[in-house]
Amino acid sequence: MLSGVSLAGGLAPLSVSPDLIRSPAPRLVPQTPAVEPSVERVVDVPVEVRPSSVLPAVEPRQGAATASPVGGATVTDTAGQVAAPRSQSAEAAGVGDDPVTMSETAPAPRSPVAASPLERGATQVSALRIVGVRAVELVAEGEAELVRDSRVLTADRVIYNELTDEATADGNVRLSQEDDWLIGDWARLIVHEWVGELDRPRYVFSRQSQARPGVAPRTIVGTGGADVVYFEGENRYRMVNATWTTCEPEDPDWFIRAADLELDYDREVGVARGATLVFKDTPILWWPRMSFPLAEQRQSGFLVPTIGVSNKTGFDLAVPYYWNIAPNYDATITPRLMGRRGLQLGGEYRYLSQNYSGEIRGEWLPKDRVTGESRSLGAIQHDHRITRRLRASLDYNWVSDDDYFEDLSSRIAVASRVNLLRQGRMSYQGDWWSVQGLLEGYQTLDGFGPYRRLPQLLLSAYRADLPAGLAFGFSGEYVDFKHKDSAFAEGRRTHLRPQLSLPIRTAGYFLTPRVSLNHTRYDLGRSLVGGRDSITRTVPVFSIDSGMFFERDSAFLGQSYRQTLEPRLFYVRVPYREQRDLPIFDSGRFDFGFAQLFSENRYVGVDRIGDANELTVAVTTRFIEQSSGAERLRATLAQKYYFDEQRVTLNELGKPAVEDARVRRRTDVLAAVSGRVTQAVSVDSLWRYDPFDGETQRFNFALRYNPEVGRVLNVGYRYARELLDGREGLKDVDFSAQWPLGNRWYGVGRITRSIKENRVTEAVAGVEYLSTCGCWTFRTAAHRFATNPDRVTNALFFQLELTGLGGIGPSPVNLLTRSVPGYGKINEPMSDRYFGTD
Repeated sequence: MLSGVSLAGGLAPLSVSPDLIRSPAPRLVPQTPAVEPSVERVVDVPVEVRPSSVLPAVEPRQGAATASPVGGATVTDTAGQVAAPRSQSAEAAGVGDDPVTMSETAPAPRSPVAASPLERGATQVSALRIVGVRAVELVAEGEAELVRDSRVLTADRVIYNELTDEATADGNVRLSQEDDWLIGDWARLIVHEWVGELDRPRYVFSRQSQARPGVAPRTIVGTGGADVVYFEGENRYRMVNATWTTCEPEDPDWFIRAADLELDYDREVGVARGATLVFKDTPILWWPRMSFPLAEQRQSGFLVPTIGVSNKTGFDLAVPYYWNIAPNYDATITPRLMGRRGLQLGGEYRYLSQNYSGEIRGEWLPKDRVTGESRSLGAIQHDHRITRRLRASLDYNWVSDDDYFEDLSSRIAVASRVNLLRQGRMSYQGDWWSVQGLLEGYQTLDGFGPYRRLPQLLLSAYRADLPAGLAFGFSGEYVDFKHKDSAFAEGRRTHLRPQLSLPIRTAGYFLTPRVSLNHTRYDLGRSLVGGRDSITRTVPVFSIDSGMFFERDSAFLGQSYRQTLEPRLFYVRVPYREQRDLPIFDSGRFDFGFAQLFSENRYVGVDRIGDANELTVAVTTRFIEQSSGAERLRATLAQKYYFDEQRVTLNELGKPAVEDARVRRRTDVLAAVSGRVTQAVSVDSLWRYDPFDGETQRFNFALRYNPEVGRVLNVGYRYARELLDGREGLKDVDFSAQWPLGNRWYGVGRITRSIKENRVTEAVAGVEYLSTCGCWTFRTAAHRFATNPDRVTNALFFQLELTGLGGIGPSPVNLLTRSVPGYGKINEPMSDRYFGTD
């Protein structure tokens, strides 16, 4: 139930450290460059204003005095000072009349004329009045502006020192660099180094995250204020008594308040010391050292704690610590306190290389307060690409007891796990053939479990470039089956299946005749009662698949469509071979559906090759919207006809019969209708009808109304007269929805009710809230499910998701996505309308 901030999603953790709050840095003392530029001495005589011979000046603002000080020009008279008067044209243009303000979208600066490539690095100073000494210092007053490439400094008064490249600004100071904005009272800055300070700043930083393989860049917007901000180079800032948030700057719903705040946009990491997380003017979390992501950047530290409640675990608190060991290695250590069970320790280690990747997980509960026993879990997954064609993998899982998942997990998919895979695999891929070997077993938590394969070797090949358009295929297998129960047969099975086909396809029809041979040998160490130890079976198979394509233009409700008609015939001929003395290792019946109707073998696996002399007849029609090419509706009707009686079954020697031989000459009728009828309405249905008894054997229906993200209604009905394994059928109704309740609240939920058992088998109910500015979202959901009628699990989720920071509490998003088809995260408006989001 509990999980920290997802690493795959790229959200970095909150980190905690006992670091002391760093004291404000002293004011910077700029250093004089080692090589001084050539400077002309000042004389009390008139000097002509001219552009620099080193870096040319850009065009001045109309009505303003302008200087290009680098290498420069000086404005003086015989008294040493002359003020350039404000011209009437400047007054008419209203230059500089707007006050310096802060808003959600920062005001556009007085843009300099774009510099040519040769002018890059040039400095332009402009104002209503400029006084100064050539190549030493300029004093610009009245709507003063200093421009260097994309950096712009504006203020009531700017003093610029050419020797040190230092600018000092007073009154209504505004600093901008591309999409970054800072406003304050006083500033000092070494322009080319972007080093300096700004008093009482308010800021808006808007950046795009660094591009990474598989991660789309996103815009990073952070706003706040401070007593002072220190510029520590390109993309690095440190602030004293500062705030940071992704909300609107005027009245943020949440923010981090810190005695010392560092923002490093190169590393995409923010660090706050003496930090308090404030939500709705209420402090909710304090850390001595808190780090947070400015993008999808991983970093060591504590993840946001997750809190939940379950009837199996009681109060549930997990505090994960994330360790970013290296760019391709990391680990998560998770202490978990469960009110009813005790203290559990969990860990996860992940690694990634150019040729291999993997994950190791473990959990340990020293003493369960309910059972009094120690309980644990372990899992290893590893995938290794040894060469371009050779690969190996390992998937090994285990738990200490059969009830581990049911007692300690709140997810139905996990709580109902029965067989834990233990598999090692190696494969080689050739140009037109492949081979693989594996060792496979299971830890079975309930029942006898499947066979172990120790080992299994597989070979497959396919060539479609033979003469006369022929195609050749081959599949082979050797496997040694073992079972822990002595009542089950075990032994080795070898199976070979070559096949030859002649595919013919045109725009109007297709025809594919195919012939194959199934040869199987069994060498049993433990045979069936009354059976042989060594058995051989050879069965030829012939099939022919054919179809035609017709189309016409049609119209419905004023919309033009192309309607298709696609009849299909599929014939199979397989002679009878006695197979009751062959053990069933991995074979079973196909669930009756379209896949079974167009299969050469009615059984899954190769322990049974069903005798057949049968023909499947099917027809499909599709409606394709001509304006967009989208398929709006598809309908299929199919039935299989038998020309001989069935003789091969799944029954084994010495065991009770599990299948009766078919006596009917044709199957049930299978019909399906599906499509997206409109942009908002989709339908999916399947009907299996028994024409002999006049009864419905199976019926599934699902209707979805999804006009936009956050608005979806689903209605479903499932009926089965009998399940595949012979158990009593089911009759369920299912309702799920996500819908606005008003005032930015959304309701979400699902209920599945068994009509046969007269009980609710699963229920989900929750609400979501999206803030006005979209910078935070609240979700809560309750989940109740039953793995069987006697065992019911309840779980409760609460999450506060702060945009750009992460989530506090266990996220119900995965639960809601699985439970409500079409669910969309309300704080992600681009979520897919039809498939939802994770």
